Amino acid sequence: MSSCDKPEVVERGVKDKDEGQGGFFGTIKNFVQDIGEKIEETIGFGKPTADVSAIHIPKINLEKADIVVDVLVTNPNPVPIPLVDINYLVESDERKLLSGLIPDAGTLHAHGSETIKIPVCLVYDDIKNTYDDIKPGNVIPYKVKVDLLVDVPVLGRITLPLEKTGEIPVPYKPDIDVEKIKFESFSMEETVASLHIKLDNKNDFDMALKALDYEVWLGDDNIGGAELSKSAQIDKCGITYIDLPISFRPKDFGSALWDMMRGRGIGYTMKGNIEVDTPFGPMKLPISREGGSTRLKKVKEDGCEEDDDED
Repeated sequence: MSSCDKPEVVERGVKDKDEGQGGFFGTIKNFVQDIGEKIEETIGFGKPTADVSAIHIPKINLEKADIVVDVLVTNPNPVPIPLVDINYLVESDERKLLSGLIPDAGTLHAHGSETIKIPVCLVYDDIKNTYDDIKPGNVIPYKVKVDLLVDVPVLGRITLPLEKTGEIPVPYKPDIDVEKIKFESFSMEETVASLHIKLDNKNDFDMALKALDYEVWLGDDNIGGAELSKSAQIDKCGITYIDLPISFRPKDFGSALWDMMRGRGIGYTMKGNIEVDTPFGPMKLPISREGGSTRLKKVKEDGCEEDDDED
C-alpha cells in the first residue's frame, strides 16, 4: 500500500496565538508562507514518497519469527533529507502484537530512491500469553503499520504513513511415532532395519519435507541415527508415513533388543529435527518421542507381514 497522498505535516516552533485573526502576525505568517512557496517552486522541493515493497521472513522456528519490512523511499529533492524516526506497529485483528521506535534512522540521498529495511521480531510466547485464542499451529492475519518521519527543507517535518497486511504462522512441532521396526538383514556384526515413522502435522499449513536427522534409543541403548534427504509432502492437519533406514551392531547392546526379537514390546525414544519448506519460508522444527513402545514386525507362514498394535 503506498503512502498517503496527503501526509501529515508537523510544523516546528510555537503556533501564533493570533493565527487566523489577521493583523501583524497574520501578515508575517502569510509573507513567510509565500516566500516558502516561491522557494519551493524555484528550487523544486517536494514531498518524499514511500511504499512497503516487500515483507520477508528470513527465520522462523517454534520460539519466534524474524520479519524484515522493506520500505522503498524516494526523495525528489536536490539535497539529502534526514529520516528522523521510524515508528512501527504489528497487530492482528486490531490487537497489538508489538510496536517499536527506530530513532535517527539515517539520511535519504538527493534525487534518489533507496530501500530501508525494518527488522521486527515476533516472540510467540509473548503473543500466546497475551491472547488465549492464539494457539500453536494457527495461521493468524497481521497488519504492519509504519510511520516515517522525515525533515524536508522549507516544508518541515512530514509523516509518511504506510500499511501492509499478510498472514504468519504460529508453528507447532509435528508429533512423531515409531509404529514398527522391520529388519532387512540381521547379524551380530551389522543389522539393517527400517523404521516405519508416523508424522502428525498439527499445523494449519502444508509442509514439504526436505531433510531429517534423527537418533533412536531402544530402552537405554542408543542404536544410532542418520541424516536423510527425504522429499515428502506433509499435508496440513494430516498424517504422513515415512520409512527411515538405520544400521547398528546388536552385539554392542543389552537385553532390550533381544526382548524385541522375542516379540515383546520395547520402549523407545526418538529425537531429531526436520527441515521443511512452507508457504512462509523454510523452517527447521524439532521432533521428539519419549517413552514410546514398538515391536518387531512379524512374518506369517504364508510370507505376509502381520501388523502388531503398539503397546
